[in-house]
Amino acid sequence: MPVTVLIVDDSRLARFVVAKALATLQPDWHKIEASGSAEALELLKTATADVALIDFNMPDKDGLELASELRASRPNMPIAILTANIQDEIVSRARQIGAAFVAKPITVESLEGFIAGAALRLRAKPA
Repeated sequence: MPVTVLIVDDSRLARFVVAKALATLQPDWHKIEASGSAEALELLKTATADVALIDFNMPDKDGLELASELRASRPNMPIAILTANIQDEIVSRARQIGAAFVAKPITVESLEGFIAGAALRLRAKPA
């Protein structure tokens, strides 16, 4: 089953770094990108995503708001919030909505645990 990952970040460079790390970990997974929450929601009207990697700090709405919206319509989707803003409140809010927290700067090593867990969850998903 092909896996599609939604990468949402208002920085093109950050999206590139995340996509590159993801390609190292899962070279067969497809990537779709959005520069913000509104673009991501619009994109998901016509595209399907199995996993979401979402920046926390974005201009239109923060990544936790977007993750909450995705969680409402996709309760089993593996979602990670990506941010350098490591505050207990943000980590706690991410956990409350069932999202993982991955600290920036993103590297293969920092993304590896989440991606491995996402792959396991997707393989275990009932057909």
